[in-house]
Amino acid sequence: MPTEHSSDTEAGSPEPDEDSLDARIEARLATMTRAERKVAEYLRTHRQEVIFATAEQIGAGSNTSDATVVRTAKTLGYSGLLELKYSLGMQVIQATRPSERLHQRIERAGQDSATALDMVFTEAVERLTETRRLMLPADLAKAVDLVAGAREVLAVAFGVSEIMADYLALRLNRAGRRARAATHTGFRLADDLIALGQDDLVVLYAPGRHFDEIDPLLEHASAVGARTLLISDSLIPVLGDRVTASLYAVHSPGGFTSETLCAHVLTDALLLGVASRDEERATATSELLTRLRTALPGTGMTAAGSRGAFKRPPEEPR
Repeated sequence: MPTEHSSDTEAGSPEPDEDSLDARIEARLATMTRAERKVAEYLRTHRQEVIFATAEQIGAGSNTSDATVVRTAKTLGYSGLLELKYSLGMQVIQATRPSERLHQRIERAGQDSATALDMVFTEAVERLTETRRLMLPADLAKAVDLVAGAREVLAVAFGVSEIMADYLALRLNRAGRRARAATHTGFRLADDLIALGQDDLVVLYAPGRHFDEIDPLLEHASAVGARTLLISDSLIPVLGDRVTASLYAVHSPGGFTSETLCAHVLTDALLLGVASRDEERATATSELLTRLRTALPGTGMTAAGSRGAFKRPPEEPR
């Protein structure tokens, strides 16, 4: 998220941090409406439940409306309910074991499939909506310029985000661009960095965890003159001044949706922008890919490039 909020303490205890939920409520209580005060009190006393709840559920719990819940979040200085939940979620991540967080998610969803669907889709929509709100067209255009102008793109990611590095490299190659993925940690990453040069671009997927490899990676990229594009959430305030450009991919506050959800959508937008810069190259590479697939044995590809049925072998003579 664009702003970082420090962890809150247990419900009802005083917090010295002026950016905490309690401090925000105390500073704005006098100017809040009666309905907003009811929501604020509910937020204060039901922190963990709020992380996994929708605006409608918080409204029902506080005897107000979902619109009042969203308005209260903004009155407290957050961009919206999603950022408020993200701020509270950071406390849970720091103070709770992963197994306990999983238990809380399962308990919250229950055994009702409809409830699970609603919670997952609600969080997905909230994250994507907030990511779109934070995305200025100029930011995406700058990122597209960097990718389109690079001699080679090195997509770097660690952990769960490795799939994004592989995905970006694969799609760029299929669009006629030179690209490769680097997902090793430790000294093995050095092999991936050897060929990095002045006209290259590093695309770093780093949602929130500041891996030890990130600082040496950025230092080396700067030393050789390579440009850098960071796709992240909480690390942008930390690393933003050390990269050429950055794109916000809003993280999951409740853990119901994939860590890579918003990064994946941003990557698709980035790829579409790059392909549109040189449609002829993208089309020619796609046709070449189809011809190569068709020529390879055992692929089951038809001449049109679609997957077809294998031919039945001739029957043995009786």
